[in-house]
Amino acid sequence: MSNKGFIGLGVMGSAMARHISTKYSHLVVFNRTMDKANSWVKVNGGQAVSNAAEVGELCEQVFLCVGNDQDVKELVSGEEGILQTMKKGGVIVDHSTISADMSKELSELCSSKEIGFIDAPVSGGQAGAESGQLTVMAGGEEKYFDMVKDTIECYSKFIKLMGPSGSGQLTKMVNQICIAGLIQSLSEGINFSEEVGLNTNEVIEVISKGAAQSWQMENRWETMLQDHYDHGFAVDHMRKDLDLVIEEANKKDINLDLTKVVNGYYKEIQDMGGNRWDTSSLLKRLKEL
Repeated sequence: MSNKGFIGLGVMGSAMARHISTKYSHLVVFNRTMDKANSWVKVNGGQAVSNAAEVGELCEQVFLCVGNDQDVKELVSGEEGILQTMKKGGVIVDHSTISADMSKELSELCSSKEIGFIDAPVSGGQAGAESGQLTVMAGGEEKYFDMVKDTIECYSKFIKLMGPSGSGQLTKMVNQICIAGLIQSLSEGINFSEEVGLNTNEVIEVISKGAAQSWQMENRWETMLQDHYDHGFAVDHMRKDLDLVIEEANKKDINLDLTKVVNGYYKEIQDMGGNRWDTSSLLKRLKEL
């Protein structure tokens, strides 16, 4: 019997689960589309089961990477959820990006059953998941974090416990705030460079060696110039994340003027049909104004 399970075998989850299975061999997996789970097992080995409760019954540690608050809540506490079967002392690690309030709610529910819950959203995108180089920001009790840290290290380059339940999600919100502003600035800079007739390749070569340098600049400027947006983190996902950020900020009367503006720009990109485009498509919006 395996003591580790993974739920949610999308672009991120399938790669993360593969890294776990490489180190710990037999992994129990569940995906709402069973064909995807069966295909994953054919390639990576392990065992596909038909619902989250079966994962909870078989595993001491269960990792999730799914879409939104309701997805996570259903998988953890629903009629066929993990908590229906998981034994005391087990740990659930949620790598989804959801609201801090939902993470706190599920943590309290798990605690009442003497089960640990760690909210652990990630940064690094598809490339980071595939290479095992994600950054993981976690919230929850230290004793449970310590129990799962070795497993998380299978697919991460840096992990940090940020504080009590919900702290991981709040940290991810900071991450998305910073990224949104950076991509918009990079888009405006590239567009300006093109419009005034500079050689943008040479411009980036110069400014990337100075204070303007960023991960987005290093990894996205070239594909942005090529009008290539079918990779990386999708606009739909960023809209969902920024909506969570703005909702949290509104509760506490926190000023997020720029984030709200950029979120609106992403809404315009969705209206252009760019739901699945990469977040760097903010440049495409500028070029089509």
